Amino acid sequence: MLRTLKAAPLLALIALPLVLAGCGKSQGRNPVAPQTQSLTEASSSASRADGNSRGNRGYTKVMFVHASPDAPAVDIYAGKRQVARDLAFPNNTRYRVLRAGMRDVRVNVAGTQTTVINAPVTFEARKAYSVFAVNTVANIAPLVLTDDLTRPARGNAHVRFIHLSPNAPAVDIGVTGVPAPVFPNKSFKDFTPFTPLPAGTYNLEVRVAGTQNVVLPLPGIKLEAGKIYTVFAKGLPSGTGAQALGAQIIVNSDWRNYGGSGHSDDSNDDDDENRK
Repeated sequence: MLRTLKAAPLLALIALPLVLAGCGKSQGRNPVAPQTQSLTEASSSASRADGNSRGNRGYTKVMFVHASPDAPAVDIYAGKRQVARDLAFPNNTRYRVLRAGMRDVRVNVAGTQTTVINAPVTFEARKAYSVFAVNTVANIAPLVLTDDLTRPARGNAHVRFIHLSPNAPAVDIGVTGVPAPVFPNKSFKDFTPFTPLPAGTYNLEVRVAGTQNVVLPLPGIKLEAGKIYTVFAKGLPSGTGAQALGAQIIVNSDWRNYGGSGHSDDSNDDDDENRK
C-alpha cells in the first residue's frame, strides 16, 4: 500500500490543508473522531446505558490489530471465542462480528497459555471498534477506538492517523513541500478524526512536532473514493528490519474486513461468558 506512485499535481498538494479545513463543512457535519476510553470507563458507561452488563444484546464488529513492535505473534480471545490465531506485528484481523456487551479480551503469546493482556471491554451494539495491542512488550496494553464507518461522500475517502511508535517524539503530519502541518502535534497513542479527503494520490510526511525535520516520508499514498483508511506509525525509532520505523495502512471499509452476515459464528462465546 505504501509503494511510490505518481505524485499528485503540486497545486493540489498545496491546497490540501484548505481542503481538509473545508471538507467537513461541505458534508454538513464535522468529521467524527474515534473515541477512546479507559477499559473501566468503557465498561461502566455502556453498562449504565444498558442497565446492566448483559443488557446490550445486539451485535458489534471488532477488528484486532497487533501494533506492539517487539512482541511475538499472539492469539487473541474475546470471551471464549478465539478471534485471532498467530497474529504477528503489524497485522490485523478482519472485523469479527460478536455479541455486544462486556467481553474479556485476552491476548496470549501464540500457541501458549502465557497471557500478556487480560481486560474486560464493553462493546456496544451496532458499533464498530478497533482494538490495538500497543507499546513495547514490557508495557503492552490495549488501545480501544470506536470506528466511524459512515460511507464517504461521492469522490471522497476518509482517513485517520494514529501515532503508535513507542519512544518516538510527538509528530506533525504534513504534505511534502508544504510547511504547515495537516495534523499537528500527535504524541504516542494520539489519533486524528476520520477526515474526508478527495480521492487521489498524496505525498505525506511525518515530522518532529513543530519542525520541518522529516522522520518518516509517506510517498504515494493512494486514497480510493468510497474507502475508509487508518494509517498508523509503527515500529521503533532505533528499530531495524520488521521493527523499523514505518507506517501501516488498514482499509477499514474493505469487504474482507467484515465478519459476515451480522451474527456471531461461534456458539460458545455468548451467555456464560457474558455473565462474568
